[in-house]
Amino acid sequence: MIEKIKHQKKLFALIVRGKYRGKKGISFFTDNKAIQQFGYMNHKKDHIIKPHLHKRQTRKLLHTSEVILILKGVLRVDFYNKKKVYLFSKLLREKDIIMLVHGAHGFKVVKDVQMLEIKQGPYINKLDKIKFEEANESKIKIKK
Repeated sequence: MIEKIKHQKKLFALIVRGKYRGKKGISFFTDNKAIQQFGYMNHKKDHIIKPHLHKRQTRKLLHTSEVILILKGVLRVDFYNKKKVYLFSKLLREKDIIMLVHGAHGFKVVKDVQMLEIKQGPYINKLDKIKFEEANESKIKIKK
């Protein structure tokens, strides 16, 4: 199952649930023009992916996106708009993957979590993040 999380027609996140199983071959979840891309591969034994080298290129990135893979546990993702106003939340469980694209977000660990985070670099904390206060727990609403 793939969920596109949108707010005012803008893609905030893409969630690929752990139970997702795609067709044979390669299925990319992201648009060809996305600043970060990820997909699912399903190949049979003895399939060969040809050795390859990625060409050196200069790319201009206007913001950082991140991909998080939940290895274990439950993580709540809280979504905010650009004005830091809380919108809604989603729960991520084992094997779920989320790519955060636009808007703002915060997290709360619901059940002890182990996760991997992948993002573009180099990452410079003081230049790349604007931190703000999280939403009051009484305002949290989990979107199905």
